Amino acid sequence: MGKWEMVRLGDVCEVLDHLRVPVTASNRKKGIYPYYGANGIQDYVDDYIFDDELVLLAEDGGHFGSKDKPIAYRVSGKCWVNNHAHVLKPKHVLDVDYLCYSIMFYDVSNLISGTTRAKLNQAAMRKMTIPLPPLATQQKIADILDCANTLMEKRKAQIQKLDLLVKSQFVEMFGNPVTNPMGWETYELSEMTNKIGSGATPRGGKESYIDFGISLIRSMNVHNGLFKYDDLAYITDEQAKQLDNVEVLKNDVLLNITGASVARSCIVPSDILPARVNQHVSIIRCNSAQLNYIFANAVLTNNSYQRFMLNIGEAGGATRQAITKQQIENFLFILPPLALQTQFAAFVERVEAQKTQLKKSLTLLELNYKSLMQNCFEGGAFNESSNN
Repeated sequence: MGKWEMVRLGDVCEVLDHLRVPVTASNRKKGIYPYYGANGIQDYVDDYIFDDELVLLAEDGGHFGSKDKPIAYRVSGKCWVNNHAHVLKPKHVLDVDYLCYSIMFYDVSNLISGTTRAKLNQAAMRKMTIPLPPLATQQKIADILDCANTLMEKRKAQIQKLDLLVKSQFVEMFGNPVTNPMGWETYELSEMTNKIGSGATPRGGKESYIDFGISLIRSMNVHNGLFKYDDLAYITDEQAKQLDNVEVLKNDVLLNITGASVARSCIVPSDILPARVNQHVSIIRCNSAQLNYIFANAVLTNNSYQRFMLNIGEAGGATRQAITKQQIENFLFILPPLALQTQFAAFVERVEAQKTQLKKSLTLLELNYKSLMQNCFEGGAFNESSNN
């Protein structure tokens, strides 16, 4: 890397910002041409101002500082760009794909200005430096990273297809759980559960959380069919004792009951136990003699049942979406024979095993991709301090 010259973007790119034209949503005419902003397509319009191979770099409103969301992306062909993205056209010494990869995750922390809304102004952007290997090497690097990206997208698509397979199997076996076209018996959820209840936030709020301890599950962790470990909070044994009435047990179903994430549902993963929930998450503990927990979660995450719960959460004109304990207890659930529920659960577990392998493969691919990016661009894009 040391032999490659470090060059400024302003020296190796034409900056076409003067050609950008912002158009308010009310003044846009619908069409076929993408209308780009800081982070991608915002709309489609009836005209275009660019027809070229370009890289767009966020000026303001970008994912500055993110390790997962890029601040630059490639565009090709006819398009419109507003004033929230810099427009870069590489000169003959620079490959357009290599340019994009070199700045996608560039550390601009020392270049951005503004307090309420971070901005990478044009003068600062022009000073950004990237390594400039021979053009053939640039193209080879871009090809390798393209292959890595393609493999990652393939894994994501495979995982998504398995999710759709589970939803399709549910509908095939049980039909719509709201309209109940198969005529299953229905019961209120309280008749088929051993516990329905939410917790509380320990005194002191976020400041009282610790680095390791008893898991405290919050709404940000609960997504439909997926538990997200990011930002999982931990509390002390003493704090946990105050929430003993909402201790989470293996196979509990978690349901978000307030806020924008209301109605999201998943099964608690065993590896975070022991755990408690705060006031935004409800525990639904199934009576295993009647209701299989995997089947119950599939009902809750079914699209029709999601709409049913969202309608409840938004009823009454409240400023904050919410579902009460009483409403959850009164949820009508279809109740097919337990043997059929168990058959469906076994199918889901087989699919989840496949998903686990695919996710492991995806994680490895993502690690290799990040390593490739660092190896290729560590001289500039990942080390802004060296350019001061």
